[in-house]
Amino acid sequence: MDAQFELVIIGAGIVGLATALKAVRRYPHLRIAVLEKEAAIAMHQTGHNSGVIHSGIYYQPGSVKARNCVAGAAAMIQFCRLHNIPYDQCGKVVVATSISDVAALKLLLHRGTMNGVEGLSLIGLERLRELEPHCVGVAALHVPAAGITDFGAVARKYAELIVAEGGQLLTSCRVLAINKRQGGLILETDKGAISTSWAINCAGLQSDRIRRLAGDKEGPDIVPFRGEYFKLLPNRANLVNNLIYPVPDVRFPFLGVHFTRTINGGVDAGPNAVMAFKREGYRKMDFNLRDVVQAATFPGFWRMAAKYWSSGLAEMYRSFNKQAFTIALQKLVPEIESRDLIPGGSGVRAQALDRSGKLLDDFSIIPSWPMIHVCNVPSPAATASLVIADQIMDIAHTTFGLPMPIAENGAAAV
Repeated sequence: MDAQFELVIIGAGIVGLATALKAVRRYPHLRIAVLEKEAAIAMHQTGHNSGVIHSGIYYQPGSVKARNCVAGAAAMIQFCRLHNIPYDQCGKVVVATSISDVAALKLLLHRGTMNGVEGLSLIGLERLRELEPHCVGVAALHVPAAGITDFGAVARKYAELIVAEGGQLLTSCRVLAINKRQGGLILETDKGAISTSWAINCAGLQSDRIRRLAGDKEGPDIVPFRGEYFKLLPNRANLVNNLIYPVPDVRFPFLGVHFTRTINGGVDAGPNAVMAFKREGYRKMDFNLRDVVQAATFPGFWRMAAKYWSSGLAEMYRSFNKQAFTIALQKLVPEIESRDLIPGGSGVRAQALDRSGKLLDDFSIIPSWPMIHVCNVPSPAATASLVIADQIMDIAHTTFGLPMPIAENGAAAV
């Protein structure tokens, strides 16, 4: 194993891999490696992703999320086309189930229009029934730009291209300690010491811990939220054509339980959003003492809990009560019955939380030479991974004093 590199990316989720791909293309003369603590890539957030290519309607105009999502979705669709990865720009509807939700729909229309999302339209019940015959509501926002793909397949293609273009991918390589020295870093890992001039922390659920290993205390803590899904039985999948979402609660960076057709033809229903007692805990009873103690001793956690305890209890109740979950889904598709649902997968979201108890909703990338810490890259991170990677590498160019990069050959180079 080569133990000396100029640039190391820590974490082989979709953002870390996209960043490494951009790095090997901009700086083909550098020795670049991706370190992943698991035995395979994309084992956590990327591998448990819903597969939705987001359009950009939810995000505050002017935010980093908003700027990235539309361009990121276009880049993702182009990447899928170029590399024969299945995708479908199937569209979705965001449904107001009561008159009180219509104002929020109009806000989403405004935001989406300001963000450059094409084809948006407010529709009534008749048009909604044409698109989704089993869905009910008083109005809906039709979003034809939304789509679906397999982000695990995207991540695997990123990894394949990284290796083909001269980068190294080191799995089962957990970073245990980080020692700063003149001229760079020594990373103590499961595979021995690795020296590098610079490192980019894309560790997702472990990103705050990697930041602290580097001696950088400033930044948010990660609080894990598990999203649990049911699947529709195959003989009931005809109740949903594409993507059906409720009007979201603007207080939270979650979109509410919804229906998602997957690229393999199934239909997922969910997720809820419950506090996970293990950062990489995908089952209800998963528990890790270290993870719980870290959350409980972070002041921001209790400030968040004081604000949102009632919503948190409601989500927890729905987690353990299938009928309550069903009732939430019936607001969108009344024909759904509890017996139509079978347990599906789950994912754990790396939700960043500051000391005031605020759930960070926008991207947070903190340079700290000779490292860059990608502290918060929430949804639409998978959709916009190529665009986010470009921005991370722009920061790296300035922070690390890298030479002028070699230009990629236009958009087709993705």
